[in-house]
Amino acid sequence: MSAPNSLKDVYLDELQDLWSANDQMTKAVRQLSQKASDAKLKQMLEQSVGGIEKHTGVLKELIAANGGESAPEHCKGMEGLVAEALKHGTQEAPQEGRLRDAVIIAQYQRMSHYGITGFGSAAAYANALGRSDDASKLKNSVSEIYKVDEYASQLAESLQRAAA
Repeated sequence: MSAPNSLKDVYLDELQDLWSANDQMTKAVRQLSQKASDAKLKQMLEQSVGGIEKHTGVLKELIAANGGESAPEHCKGMEGLVAEALKHGTQEAPQEGRLRDAVIIAQYQRMSHYGITGFGSAAAYANALGRSDDASKLKNSVSEIYKVDEYASQLAESLQRAAA
């Protein structure tokens, strides 16, 4: 992408970046879920894939509604987060199940927080552009991601107590 010339360009770039980030995160979460030993964690990760795909659908809808190019813009930020998640959560993961689960949760949350900030920024841009319906959809995605993040934190606390 060339340098943006307007806030709308910045907004569309953010949406396309998030689309790529979500696609990358979906693949990583699927791999992490296969390594999870805790049933609740495995279920959360598997359900999370559906949530990420739902949010990707919102992004595609908003890009189309705003006349943007219907393609993701490769997200190098998520590329790095995914590489770290797979390194620590699968390739060099602890052998002990609860300890590995704690690592998986931390990596999942790092990727999720990228989405929280990206969707939040996109909602702010949408508001500034007078696209309140877009902003509402994006804020709803942020809220859903936060709920899963809070649940992941609760799981991490219970797993860490058990691992200690």
